[in-house]
Amino acid sequence: MCLTGHRALLVEDNELNAETAAEILKMTGLEVERAVDGTEAVDKMLRCADGYYDIIFMDIQMPKMNGYDATRAIRSANRNYCKKVPIVAMTANAFAEDVQAAKTVGMNGHIAKPLDWNELAKTLNKWFY
Repeated sequence: MCLTGHRALLVEDNELNAETAAEILKMTGLEVERAVDGTEAVDKMLRCADGYYDIIFMDIQMPKMNGYDATRAIRSANRNYCKKVPIVAMTANAFAEDVQAAKTVGMNGHIAKPLDWNELAKTLNKWFY
């Protein structure tokens, strides 16, 4: 998989999880930028140019602003780009109700942690190929 030229926003408060996820994402060719919580993710999305990020990987349980609230804030922004950029939940909570909760707030997908290469590949194939 070669996603060179594409940029992901990784929203993750845990340093070790962020480093691990970023390395896995970079193996696909993605350029990865990080936000340490939902507040920073919303700020980055509101300040960036349309199309800057091709996909967002959003942790759910974070301080200041969780992933659900951050997704709601991004989706409610008065910009078409913010309404359409793919947002994928990346969380240890992988029950059916967790997947549904992610979709309800406007996320486009759900990947369980720890990251499984095959699931990540399916998600990336859905949005890039």
